[in-house]
Amino acid sequence: MVRALALFCALCAPVASAAQDCRLALLLALDVSSSVDDGEYALQKNGLADALLDPDITGALLGQGGTVALAVYEWSGRRQSVVVQDWVELQTAAQIADVAERVRVASRSYSRYPTALGYALGFGATMLREAPACDRRTIDVSGDGITNDGFWPHLAYKHFPFDGVTVNGLAVLGADPAVVDHYEFELRRGPGAFVETAQGYAGFREAMTRKLYREINDQVVGQAGSGDAPG
Repeated sequence: MVRALALFCALCAPVASAAQDCRLALLLALDVSSSVDDGEYALQKNGLADALLDPDITGALLGQGGTVALAVYEWSGRRQSVVVQDWVELQTAAQIADVAERVRVASRSYSRYPTALGYALGFGATMLREAPACDRRTIDVSGDGITNDGFWPHLAYKHFPFDGVTVNGLAVLGADPAVVDHYEFELRRGPGAFVETAQGYAGFREAMTRKLYREINDQVVGQAGSGDAPG
């Protein structure tokens, strides 16, 4: 009986371990450059917190087997990138709620610096080195303007480790009419990469919810079921 039980446990152990394999390392980057005022900053961080708590997003994070590793940082100038949430593998709704609350109560790191998107991407690539080993790696960059300080994204992609990394954008409309093109042609990179748009920061929560749903479910435009993303 004891031998049979031991054999049963040995056979089950690899299955239990595989169920906890990380399927996605998702790094969220929030714009705190000078173009984002305090009210817009509040809409951005509360929008992300609310998106994480959306039932569709919680279900996507927890309902597919394996885990999603999540981290969050704020970015603006050349050396003004700050971690808000370090890497955590999300396995329960309580963990997701903890991350959402940490984002919601965070104090703004900077407010008077320009938009150094290349530096922000370099910071993100460095953070990804510390992420758990996951099947996919994605950086999700939100912002409302184009690079106006430091090197541009293509140099970040040349000089930092981005092999196998997808970079998606959430372009917030309003501050700079060139932001969508900048995100489409300069920022977007890697397998299945896409750019979502928000109608100002008032539309940030809805746009972030759509974006997270696509990223977590690894959906591309035209894929079966992609039309079911929450809106």
